Amino acid sequence: MARSGGRSKAARANATPQAPASPGPAATPVDERLFRTIVDQLADGVYIVEPDRKIKYWSPGAERISGHSAAEVAGRHCFDNILDHVDSRGRSLCHSTCPLAATMRDGKEREATIWLRHGDGHRKPVRVRATPMRDEAGLIVGGIEYFSDATQAMAAKEEANRARREALTDQLTGLPNRRMFDAALRGRLENLARYGWAFGLLIVDIDKFKEINDEHGHAFGDAALAGVAATLRGAIRSGDLLARWGGEEFAVLVEASDEDGLRDAGERMRLLVERSEVRAEGIALPMTVSVGGALAVFADTPEVVFSRADGALYAAKEGGRNRTEIAL
Repeated sequence: MARSGGRSKAARANATPQAPASPGPAATPVDERLFRTIVDQLADGVYIVEPDRKIKYWSPGAERISGHSAAEVAGRHCFDNILDHVDSRGRSLCHSTCPLAATMRDGKEREATIWLRHGDGHRKPVRVRATPMRDEAGLIVGGIEYFSDATQAMAAKEEANRARREALTDQLTGLPNRRMFDAALRGRLENLARYGWAFGLLIVDIDKFKEINDEHGHAFGDAALAGVAATLRGAIRSGDLLARWGGEEFAVLVEASDEDGLRDAGERMRLLVERSEVRAEGIALPMTVSVGGALAVFADTPEVVFSRADGALYAAKEGGRNRTEIAL
């Protein structure tokens, strides 16, 4: 005579894998042989764990991606220092925030990018999707994790990011280029009009750069640009933006509410450059810059505020160079 009541824990653990239950009628069980035949053909890795996270099934795709054979992992717990999953900061997930363990607790599917430890020891990025495995009654009796090699996807993403950075970065100095600066200037003007966030624009020009370039050569000229850029980078504050505008000119967006604050920023840059030198090609040469600036006002366009700063720069050059002038 059959016993009544719920099934034992062991019976639930050995239940045939099946698709997760839908909110409606109970899911139809899938024949285990058919299930494995289908899964064995997948390029992605698949593994199934019991409620205690003991690995019950390890697919050929999982072997290929992880470098660990089914013989190595089947019957062991997924947290037994085999794959040793970590996140992008190197923090271990197996005993803390494991997606599969969390899914088996609350029944919610999860996706994440994690790094497993390959059979030969190196770290490999994989994209994982964890789903609960349920019995005919809808009870969670284990978990399934699908994972795919994310190496190429991450490389493609990094290449796209690199191309984006290069499109907005001056290759010689590593500073934002004119394209990025123009976008930032438009954004600052919009914030000024909308929120009243004051700022100023400085144009920094290396004095007598053409003579330096002609006398000492283009290699030294490039070193001079890179050296001055490094000094200016160390002279700006966290809320400021320094860019290479073009040629020997740099442009700076400065958080300043009045002319004195903008002048102080320009003088700090000018003095630091004056007290540095460029050493390259067997030459050590002191450098100076002239600085022109203008505070942005409500009605300014990018062209108007830049024209005022450029006029102040011209006055600094005409006044003897190595000076800071602010448009009134």
